[in-house]
Amino acid sequence: MSLYWRIFVLNAAVLVAAVLLLLGPVTVSTPVLFGEAVVVLGGLAAMLVANAALLRVGLAPLDRLTRAMTAVDLLRPGSRTRVEGPGEVAELTTSFNAMLARLEAERATSSSRALSAQEAERRRIARELHDEVGQTLTAVLLQLKHTADRSPEPLREELRQAQEATRTGLDEIRRIARRLRPGVLEELGLHSALRALTTEFTTSSLRVRHVIAPGLPALDEATELVVYRVAQEALTNAARHADAHEVGIHLCDGPAGAVRLLVRDDGAGIGRAAEGAGIQGMRERALLIGAGLTLGAGPHGGTEVLLDVPTSRTGEGPR
Repeated sequence: MSLYWRIFVLNAAVLVAAVLLLLGPVTVSTPVLFGEAVVVLGGLAAMLVANAALLRVGLAPLDRLTRAMTAVDLLRPGSRTRVEGPGEVAELTTSFNAMLARLEAERATSSSRALSAQEAERRRIARELHDEVGQTLTAVLLQLKHTADRSPEPLREELRQAQEATRTGLDEIRRIARRLRPGVLEELGLHSALRALTTEFTTSSLRVRHVIAPGLPALDEATELVVYRVAQEALTNAARHADAHEVGIHLCDGPAGAVRLLVRDDGAGIGRAAEGAGIQGMRERALLIGAGLTLGAGPHGGTEVLLDVPTSRTGEGPR
């Protein structure tokens, strides 16, 4: 029986019972006596209470499905609504679960294409920064040095200051190019790239240390890039937003044979702040390789980022 007919039959039963009572032992005279008014009003209250209870019981599966729809997050896949209730509600829940599975698959596909295009664009920009802008600044630096060597002393000092400014800009461009295109990752592998990240983010106010467990299974290139980008984003958040003084990067064995990346800082923590584009980007990258990503407070405060990569993402050999 459909939900509509169930509610109709239950309400009709209540109304028929009320009519039978009025035609039988319950009568109403004119003017209405006090006892009759009490009986009629009591019957009305009983009908309303019964109707409310029946509607609540009948529509409870729809309420649960509505709450599940509101709480859906495609960046946290895998949640499904339990199929229960009458036939129409069960079919609606089943259809919703199937639709959610399709949306998750389409989101993963579109995210993969977008991130692949993003990485290609990063490589192009890094190459242009290195080949075009870098070479131009190098030529300017050499020209400034040549001019300074032939200039009088008062002008020479100003040219040397221009040299230092140009050299600083050239170093910054090279640093940006390295972040856009991790050449160390492509040439030497994930372990060397994580060590390079540790050196890059270590400053006078931030100490970054790394611990890489021996004997870890190798990962394929796409997975190594995801692990590297998650570590890079976690370090960037710790350096820019967390006011942290110490960050630890651990690459070790995870649960069920997975490879785990753990980034933990001693900063202010996430709290109840909304997740920004950086964290959402980490979640999308984790979805691409079927990895589990968890962000939360560390055991002693700060922020802890956990990325568990399944062993199916292994490569051909150690790097």
